[in-house]
Amino acid sequence: MQTIESRRVAPTADEHWWARARRSVLLREVGRLGSPGVALDVGAGDGAASRGLMSLGWDVTAIDADPSAVARCRATGVDAYEADARWLPLPSDAFDLVTCFETLARIDEDDQAAHELTRVLRPGGTALITVPHDMTLWSAHDLTLGRVRRYSRDAVTLLLTEAGLTVDALINLNTLLRPLIRLTRHRSAGFEHTPRHRTTNRALALTQYADRHLRTLPGTALLVRAHRPA
Repeated sequence: MQTIESRRVAPTADEHWWARARRSVLLREVGRLGSPGVALDVGAGDGAASRGLMSLGWDVTAIDADPSAVARCRATGVDAYEADARWLPLPSDAFDLVTCFETLARIDEDDQAAHELTRVLRPGGTALITVPHDMTLWSAHDLTLGRVRRYSRDAVTLLLTEAGLTVDALINLNTLLRPLIRLTRHRSAGFEHTPRHRTTNRALALTQYADRHLRTLPGTALLVRAHRPA
């Protein structure tokens, strides 16, 4: 379920630096997969990722546990349904691609959700998953977003491996923001998602360019590219 904080940022989410950056990463990774197919977006939120996939020709089904999120998705043309990531009402081996952004960190039984992501993915299919990185960055902001944890690289790898996926890549995100967030994590509950002046938005978006060249340095989030063995 979405928290008050996640609902607060939803109306402007498509314009915010972190939303644009996430879409950019998504489109770059999906572009490597070849011909579009059938995709599932779990924890779709406002549907930004779903719309990005649709723009590339993917046939997308979106799932979210929050009915207001489902309504927003449908209002923008996304085929969306209310469902819990732990019990997906979908057939096994049905999707060529499963995306799950910032959702596992909000679920107590993340292992159950990870198994469901694997179940609905066809053998040979790809999963793209983002999670917040590193519990030393934990702050009140994580709580307002409904998170129950942040992940280490080893922890998210173990979670997905035990669910039956093979992890192909772990990509650090928001590398340049990490020192700033460490300094401000006890001062503000909403630094990462507070709407800001467009100039600041552009400056923060530049961090994504740096991520491409500083991938060995830790960031504030991880993008996982994995596949289900054939």
